Amino acid sequence: MPRTAIELRIKRQDGPSGPPRWEEFSIPWRAGMNVISCLMEIRKRPVTKQGAKTSPVMWEASCLEEVCGACTMLVNGTPRQSCAALVDGLPEGVITLEPLTRFTVVRDLIVDRSPMFEALKRVRAWIPIDGTYDLGPGPRIAETERELSYAFSRCMTCGCCMEACPQYNGRSEFLGPAPIAQVRLFNAHPTGAMNAHERLEAIMGRGGLVDCGNAQNCVEVCPKEIPLTEAFGELGRQTTVLWLKNLLRR
Repeated sequence: MPRTAIELRIKRQDGPSGPPRWEEFSIPWRAGMNVISCLMEIRKRPVTKQGAKTSPVMWEASCLEEVCGACTMLVNGTPRQSCAALVDGLPEGVITLEPLTRFTVVRDLIVDRSPMFEALKRVRAWIPIDGTYDLGPGPRIAETERELSYAFSRCMTCGCCMEACPQYNGRSEFLGPAPIAQVRLFNAHPTGAMNAHERLEAIMGRGGLVDCGNAQNCVEVCPKEIPLTEAFGELGRQTTVLWLKNLLRR
């Protein structure tokens, strides 16, 4: 029989210190619906499947085209963007929605991803050029390197790789796959290479490359198919070279 209703089971929490609870909802099915549109339907009429009135479910979203990373959540236990999770592409049965578990819950499906952004600051994931004057044409980049850099530039800090990483948790200082991969991106840039040693030093200590367990879960869940393990391998080479240079300077 064709699907006529969508059943959802959503994990909710009123605040960072509030107790979690589960609520069930049933909404009419429409062709082309994604998880976000389901949440919007619930917001119109926040009533549980059992008929009890409740508050609208809180979630984050911005671009709705799998670019911003804001709407990342666990959909049937898998970290992914809810805007790209089409209902008709999910297995039949109840759709389970939960917040990411590696970040503090703000409310319901919204989590605080600021530790990931702070890690980007720690690894200096930028190029320190102020742009106040014309530097002229930039250096040419080999096409093979440009293609690889483009792959890393597609990172949207959605947090999927952090959620899947067994080394990234509240008991670890590990920076996580996304920030470390950005070191690979900015070190490859001809201008960014001027500050490569600063980024490498940031990942040579506690919480850096050495804390990666090489589980490779990050590659499996990355929605942009970023070659994260390639980044770790190349950065391992770069940090080794820097360590030897520092050793010879003593």
